[in-house]
Amino acid sequence: MYEDDDMLMLSGIQHYRFCPRQWALAYMELLWEDNRLTTEGQIMHKHVDDSFYRQKCGDDICLRSVGIAFHELGLYGLSDVIELRPTDDMRNYITHPNYPGKWMPVPVEYKHGKPKSNHVDEVQLAAQVMCLEEQYQISLRIGMFYYAEIRHRVEVEITDALRGIVRQCAAEMHQLYNTATIPHAEYRRCCNNCSLINQCMPSRKENTKASYYLKKNLYEKTT
Repeated sequence: MYEDDDMLMLSGIQHYRFCPRQWALAYMELLWEDNRLTTEGQIMHKHVDDSFYRQKCGDDICLRSVGIAFHELGLYGLSDVIELRPTDDMRNYITHPNYPGKWMPVPVEYKHGKPKSNHVDEVQLAAQVMCLEEQYQISLRIGMFYYAEIRHRVEVEITDALRGIVRQCAAEMHQLYNTATIPHAEYRRCCNNCSLINQCMPSRKENTKASYYLKKNLYEKTT
C-alpha cells in the first residue's frame, strides 16, 4: 500500500505502455514538447475536463474530471467522465450524495484519434476501473472509450489479462522512479510520431538521461 507522497500519475501508464523511456522523460525528467497530435488532444480535453459540469443522459448521470486513486498500486489521477448508470444489484453498487438511488460507475475515456492495435489505451482504462473498484469496494466489468476521429464509442471488457498488465506496469514504473533509472533509447517506427523524439534521440543509445544532452548542449564547448 503506497502513501500519498509515493503515488504516481495514472495518466503515465499509457505512456509507459507505449514506451518506458517516453514515460521516464515526461514524468521523471519533466520534459515535454507538443506536436500536432498532442495539441489536438489537449484542445479536445479542454471541452471535456470540467469538474463542475454535470449532464443527464436519459437515466444516466455524467460526472466529469473525477479524481480517482488506487493505493495498492500507487496510482492516482482523473477520469475524463464517470457515467453513473442505475442498477438493481443489491450488493454491487455505489451511492451519490446528489443523486438518490443505486448506481454502477462506468469510466469513459476520451481519445482524439481512433482505436489502436497495440491496446495501449485499454491499459489506461483498466487502471481507472481498478481505481474505482478499490475506492468503492465494488466489481466492474467494462469501461468505455469515445474516439473523436471516428465519433464513436467503444466498449472494453476489463479482463484479468488487462488487470495483470496494469499491475506489472505500475510495479515497473515505481521501480524506475525509485531508482531514478531512465530506460535506454530504442528506435522504433512509432518514434516518428512521438513529440519527444528530439529530446529522446532514439538513434543515440550510449546515454540514457536527457539531462546529459541538456548539459552537453548548454555547457560544453563545440568545435
